Amino acid sequence: MKPLLKALAEHPLLADGAMGTQLQAAGLAAGKCGEEWNLTHSERVLAIHKSYVDAGSDCLFTQTFGASAINLQRHGLADRADAINRAGVELARRAFENRPGYVFGDMGPFGGLLKPFGKTSVEEARAAFLHQATSLVAAGVDAIVIETQTSLEELGLAIAAAREAGAPCIIASVAFDVLRGGRDARTMMGATPERAAEFIQKSGAHVAGTNCGKDVDIAWAAKILARCRQACGLPLLAKPNAGAPVLEGGRPVYKQSPEEMAAGVKALLEAGARIVGGCCGTTPAHIALFRAVVDREITAQATAS
Repeated sequence: MKPLLKALAEHPLLADGAMGTQLQAAGLAAGKCGEEWNLTHSERVLAIHKSYVDAGSDCLFTQTFGASAINLQRHGLADRADAINRAGVELARRAFENRPGYVFGDMGPFGGLLKPFGKTSVEEARAAFLHQATSLVAAGVDAIVIETQTSLEELGLAIAAAREAGAPCIIASVAFDVLRGGRDARTMMGATPERAAEFIQKSGAHVAGTNCGKDVDIAWAAKILARCRQACGLPLLAKPNAGAPVLEGGRPVYKQSPEEMAAGVKALLEAGARIVGGCCGTTPAHIALFRAVVDREITAQATAS
């Protein structure tokens, strides 16, 4: 299998869809630690991964979004961080069976704010990211993806940790919120897409991107990605939500259909995406329709060349 960056230079790749909402559908109770399921309900996690592979995903995010020691400490599981991260990589790799595919070690935010705005020191965050990155790299990931970041300071710590751990490729993905009136998109901490993209490139990541975010549907993701492309020369990733959520029974429900989202994938590719997938609310049905659009683009590129 080709190294990830070489593959991206040749044609776009399809990532997977949501994990959190799929875990909830599989029975994960609100407030419980989904990452622990890598050890306690591994067959359910594996089934979700396999459903995305069957839908056509080339790349799988490990089920380790909240598996830093800081996050796991809230569930009394900090001492299981290494085992949870390694199991997450093993499950994603198993899902591909004998098929080629890339496993991205997923690192989400530590779940708080750095001092002086919060209680976590830079040293504590750095240590937690390095511990997680080291576990993921040791387990054999093809890349580390640092996702759903809103603080560039925190993102910088995670990128540095992934570099120190020896990650073969580092993907940095930022979550933007659409401002009131739809006049712009910024991170929760106020960074623009241009500022974030410039920061990611200067920090030494290999791929920049966007995922999740308040009111960021696939159309907004394309707008954000186009701005990132103007600000940096890295390959780009996009994993938008299935529209804005609505509350039903006390839980957010994402209602943008596979057909509606798939209609926007071409715009993502035209905006520069080399890795496309879905975030909250997306399902294997979404990814299967994304596959058809990506395949058409690959064919068109091959014909043009």
